[in-house]
Amino acid sequence: MSKIAVELTAPTPTAWLDTVLSAFDAFLADHANCERKASALAMGMVAKYPDRPAILPGLIGVAREELEHFEAVYKVMCHRGIALRRDAQDPYVNQLIDEMRHGRDERLLDRLVVAALVEMRGAERFGLIANALEDPDLKPFYERLYKSERKHGHVFMHFARQCFDDDKVQSRADHFAALEGEIMSRLPIRPALH
Repeated sequence: MSKIAVELTAPTPTAWLDTVLSAFDAFLADHANCERKASALAMGMVAKYPDRPAILPGLIGVAREELEHFEAVYKVMCHRGIALRRDAQDPYVNQLIDEMRHGRDERLLDRLVVAALVEMRGAERFGLIANALEDPDLKPFYERLYKSERKHGHVFMHFARQCFDDDKVQSRADHFAALEGEIMSRLPIRPALH
């Protein structure tokens, strides 16, 4: 059985990293919101698909880890005197969601593939931040997040393979990877994860 993965088709531009590093407090607030939403997404899938017991324990585990990431980012924010902020619309995620199909099974497959891509994009960007930071606390923090988000990207693809045929999974992974690269290339650069 071949391993199906989803890979990013467009790298993050250097200007994004420069923007994040110059407005790191704003980035942290957005990062916290992204971790909270990632946890909620995984638990939302548990609620919507209780008939998929093969992936429920894994989804609960991802939700727990993402909530732990939220807590960790919040602690960094508190240490720096940054308050949580009201969540803003995420044009990146919203454009991906707009492309998801509406049938129950089709929507599940698309959710899993999109979740994998979002995690892989987060991993890529956390890796860029980790490489650029010199702070002795934040650098290893973002190195750990890079590894965790990358793992989550592979986990969501594994969930997809547990629920659907490899050909269907690969077809949707290819479709969304191309789309994600196009979306990423059009987005304005801002001090946000996406």
